[in-house]
Amino acid sequence: MFPAIRGVQAGREFYVSMCPLRLIPKIFLFDEDELAPEVRAQRVLNKGRLPALTRYIVDNPDDYVFSALTASVDGEMHFQSIGDSGVGMRAGQLRIPMAARFLINDGQHRRAAIEQALKENPDLGEETIAVVFFYDAGLARCQQMFADLNRHAVRPARSIGVLYDHRDDLAIIARLLAMKSPVFKGHVEMENSTLSQRSRKLFTLSAVYYATQSLLQGLKVDKERAEALAGLYWEAVDTVVPEWALVRGREMTAPEVRRDFIHSHGIALHALGRIGNTLLRESQTQKSWKSKLNRLKTVDWSRSNTDWEGRALVGGRVSKSHQNLALTVNYLRRHMVLQLSPEEQRVEEAYVRGDS
Repeated sequence: MFPAIRGVQAGREFYVSMCPLRLIPKIFLFDEDELAPEVRAQRVLNKGRLPALTRYIVDNPDDYVFSALTASVDGEMHFQSIGDSGVGMRAGQLRIPMAARFLINDGQHRRAAIEQALKENPDLGEETIAVVFFYDAGLARCQQMFADLNRHAVRPARSIGVLYDHRDDLAIIARLLAMKSPVFKGHVEMENSTLSQRSRKLFTLSAVYYATQSLLQGLKVDKERAEALAGLYWEAVDTVVPEWALVRGREMTAPEVRRDFIHSHGIALHALGRIGNTLLRESQTQKSWKSKLNRLKTVDWSRSNTDWEGRALVGGRVSKSHQNLALTVNYLRRHMVLQLSPEEQRVEEAYVRGDS
């Protein structure tokens, strides 16, 4: 028996209830992994997603949020309202036989993560999650529900994810850079991860985030020191990329710079972050790494530079693939007379041979 609220969609009754987390693994069972797709009503569970979801719950017991599960019930459901009119007709108790079969239409990965999290922290069992119960009207209807629930799902842009993430220290640092750094302030698109041709912004917040993540990767520093290092580094980069200052001084427009140069694009920022990480691992003393960074003053960042084709560009268009990023980093390392790692050397040799 579940406390529930009754509703109607498309002429069909459904019910919303709160279920203790400890019941979720017991109620919703998986037995369709070995079935062919055409006789299943769900996709196969992607177990690779579970560790991150599980850690999210376990690491944030006072601050996690999970949306409702949606399920179809293959069995009789009896709803007993607490009143005969008004609001009382919609609230009451939902009785479902123990022999009924529950099929998750939406939320199978959340369900599996909850099961794993309970093994690590059984105290979570008394917390609740909303479950929306529909009548199981057969395989075709369940498959249609799955298709409909996922048809218009759109993953939010990474930039807005960074903007709204107050738990990730790197996201906080990226936001502070975008809002306060003289290099980025006023020139970062905070919501979208792509820029339109006419956008007055030079960078996206997601590009600043990933570039700064690469910059600080593996450095054993606290948050305040990391923020300071990132600010100093990007200000130093700004001195060797004159076009950024020209945009701030309104001597060039952001669309012109993005069109004619690659240094404001995500792949270049990411590559610069990796270069900076190498320099900071050698020494965090600004005088030491800044002098080496000055070698970038002679880099030709223009799209017309044929050196970028096959590295940062493919067919004249910026490419953000892992291999193109590695080749762009290699180009900058060689320009700065920095040693390539064995993996970078392998990628470079393959590129020179024409295998990439």
